[in-house]
Amino acid sequence: MANDSSSTETAAVVPVEKTAAKPARKSSKTGKSKSAKKAKKKTLIIVESPAKATTIEKYLGPGFTVKASMGHLIDLPKSRMAIDIENNFQPEYITVRGRAKLLKELQKDAKKSDRVLLASDNDREGEAIAWHLNKALQGKTDAEIKRIVFNEITPVAIKDAVKNPGDIDESKVNAQKARRVLDRLVGYNLSPLLWEKVKNGLSAGRVQSVALRLICDREKEVEEFIPEEYWTLEADFAKGRSVFTAQLVQYKGEKPNLRSEADVNAIIAEIRNSECRVSDVKVSEKTVRPKPPFTTSKMQQAAANRLGFNSRKTMQIAQQLYEGIQIGEHRVGLISYMRTDSVRISQTALDEVRGWISKNHPAELPPEPIVYAVGKGAQDAHECIRPTYSSYTPDDVKNYLSRDQLRLYTLVWEKFVSCQMVNAKSATTSVDITAGDAIFRCSASRLVEKGFYKVIKLLSSKDDVCGSLPSLKKDEVLFSEHSFYPEQHFTQGPARYTDASMVKVLEEKGIGRPSTYAPIISTLLDRYYVQRSNKQLVPTQLGRMICKILVEAFPAVINEGFTAEVENKLDEVEKNNIVWNDMIGEFYGPFRERIDEVERTQESIKGFLDEKTDKVCEKCGKPMLKKLGRFGYFLACTGFPECKNTKSIPLAKCPVEGCDGEIVERKSKGRGRSFYGCTNFPKCSFLTHFKPIEATCPKCGWFLVEKFDKKNGTYKSCINPACDYLHSETDEEIPGASAEDDS
Repeated sequence: MANDSSSTETAAVVPVEKTAAKPARKSSKTGKSKSAKKAKKKTLIIVESPAKATTIEKYLGPGFTVKASMGHLIDLPKSRMAIDIENNFQPEYITVRGRAKLLKELQKDAKKSDRVLLASDNDREGEAIAWHLNKALQGKTDAEIKRIVFNEITPVAIKDAVKNPGDIDESKVNAQKARRVLDRLVGYNLSPLLWEKVKNGLSAGRVQSVALRLICDREKEVEEFIPEEYWTLEADFAKGRSVFTAQLVQYKGEKPNLRSEADVNAIIAEIRNSECRVSDVKVSEKTVRPKPPFTTSKMQQAAANRLGFNSRKTMQIAQQLYEGIQIGEHRVGLISYMRTDSVRISQTALDEVRGWISKNHPAELPPEPIVYAVGKGAQDAHECIRPTYSSYTPDDVKNYLSRDQLRLYTLVWEKFVSCQMVNAKSATTSVDITAGDAIFRCSASRLVEKGFYKVIKLLSSKDDVCGSLPSLKKDEVLFSEHSFYPEQHFTQGPARYTDASMVKVLEEKGIGRPSTYAPIISTLLDRYYVQRSNKQLVPTQLGRMICKILVEAFPAVINEGFTAEVENKLDEVEKNNIVWNDMIGEFYGPFRERIDEVERTQESIKGFLDEKTDKVCEKCGKPMLKKLGRFGYFLACTGFPECKNTKSIPLAKCPVEGCDGEIVERKSKGRGRSFYGCTNFPKCSFLTHFKPIEATCPKCGWFLVEKFDKKNGTYKSCINPACDYLHSETDEEIPGASAEDDS
């Protein structure tokens, strides 16, 4: 097997070699040399994507043809389980629908070639693609068929892989096969059960259902949390012309417990005319170490937090950077393979980045390369995610990249280059100011040695350097501005998962692998089990119902422990420590028994999903039912199919005095953003962009909504602008604001 490409150019950093091969000498007898005859041999290389094929073909030149398989050409059919349970769980593969023509073209190309190199991705799925292609090409060509792998698309890496072909890794193929068979057995048993007992068209899966459970469990915690009011107090102080703000940290020798505005006002009245004196000055230094280079999960988290990308978008852009970007006259793969759980760096890459640092920031080059420990459980099949050429700075390539490509490349470049630079040092000054029985505290930080921060821009945090203070000494008397800033807060409950935090928890709990984090989230969104709200992942009514049924019926399967154990066993299959069929057999027996038991004992709830209501269809006069559809609950006429009238579920009573309407969800024109308005529109113009929750304000009787902002996170608030119940200072919406109605 060829190496996973620890090779990269270390001298002239260009995407193609500068020197052309010298022409072969002509033989006096034939006019052609042996090397010329050898060059006539044709090599077919099969990769997964056309973009990758284009880049690689330019690197290799004459004698090489590079074609794309477009992913899997042979796989399990979608219409049936296709697992021969009686024959040791052998999968029944077919040519993917619509791919037969492409497969025949590849077979023809292989027949014309002297050698075929299978260059699908160096992971389990890629190995399976190579395995299936090998089977499909056998007997269709006399060419030698070999496997090549690489970690980056650079001239040296590709040519090195071509020179060192290997064989297909059967153990890796078996791990993929085991995962595919196990997921098929779970999904194709659970989904029909849901169709029979709950509703047609539902689906379940080994990993997706566990991820859904995590999101539903967190939602329950969010809903059950009751916020408590508390207050903070800040005050302005001055030395000369310098004015700075400090926060109350102690009152009468204890940490202040401010539960109301009255508590704060009592302290202000007590200390307003007190002398203000510096009681303590502390200066502390801290060494800040660079962080390891990116793995897939860390890149997804950073892109979500810094750039606002969801996981799917991050991986799509990373794929583009990996497969190749046109830089001037050349096509260049800018980053290494983007699906990895390792922070390992090849020696050649270390030499190259240290050479760049030595030239551009010599004072920040450590004596020896920094080696980061690979995390427990990491497969370590690939290096970290890194730029293929450290000398291609973001400024060098910005004219060739889209805005989003540049931003993600910048994150990868900064993370990798900074990880091989010296530590930074920061100094924090903390000042205590006594005013009567109160102590106020302020602090400021500054970098005294920039170290690796010299290459950090987009990755920098506002916490790296914060605030500034005048020079202060102990016992120095300060002038009080008599400016106090009391502020109301509410305790924050657990935060809903975002793409970033979901990827983090999946990684921590061993659920899935780097290649599956983004698809897990996408699947839940596509099936409308989860929806995004303010970048948070919120389970739908449908998702919560499915989760409840599955967890109660299959607690041994729909839990993170089982899913993590499966991932560990798949790793053991890949290491050839256990037989994949045996692994499946141990699971399937008890699982099938539980399926049979649930089929016998679980009562169907199909008839109970439809609820009678007091609503009457305005078109035919018949009663309306509350029904569950793919996108949640809705009202439907019982006269169906003669009457096909449907309506949104009322979420709350309209709070406008004299209006008997109800608040329902609507969508604006254009981008289709949801808003909530009165059913008496346009007669009643009340609307809000915040979804009502099932609670009313105890002060004014209007309905409560859930809001979110960066300062306060998620919190509940009364929709009435004249009511102060659970309001945040960032609440700005006024009912009746304009929005286009699509009705």
